[in-house]
Amino acid sequence: MSLTRLIVTPRLAVVTSLLAALLGLAACQRETGPDPLELTGKMFVFNYRLAYATYLITLTKTEPVPDGSIVMATFENPAGGAPLVLERKLFQQLDKVVLESPDITCVRKERPYRVTIDVKGPDGSVLQTLETSVTSDLDQDILPAKALIVGPAYDKNPEVFKDGKTPEHFETAKCGTENG
Repeated sequence: MSLTRLIVTPRLAVVTSLLAALLGLAACQRETGPDPLELTGKMFVFNYRLAYATYLITLTKTEPVPDGSIVMATFENPAGGAPLVLERKLFQQLDKVVLESPDITCVRKERPYRVTIDVKGPDGSVLQTLETSVTSDLDQDILPAKALIVGPAYDKNPEVFKDGKTPEHFETAKCGTENG
């Protein structure tokens, strides 16, 4: 009986050691964890009626994030100058995150524009960083220079529709700088 006990005890010790090592590795993986958000869409939105363009980024939550986490997006400014920054709170009950930049100008066809997205925990620590670029298949000069409608009732813009008549040609948007 003591011989059997000697054989089982070393096996048990090896199995226990292996389990402890595996649990230790699993604990290390959980500490950093998989990325909480996945990039699912990116594009430029050209709103023809209101004569503006924006970046639109969509993300899907793949892992839970701590309550009070935020997402901060930094968009390259197509007109040059400082990047555009957007901050949004992440809500536990929502699996989709939609980020729409402030209005932009000077978007150029087939030029990639850089976007960086940081997911930050409630303590400000960075949980994830996503870097991507967005490329348009249109120049922004396809937009009218001025909004075609104004007000909550979508009235025709009197600056565009003189005397209520549709102009023969709409003036198109122009980029104010040479950087775009």
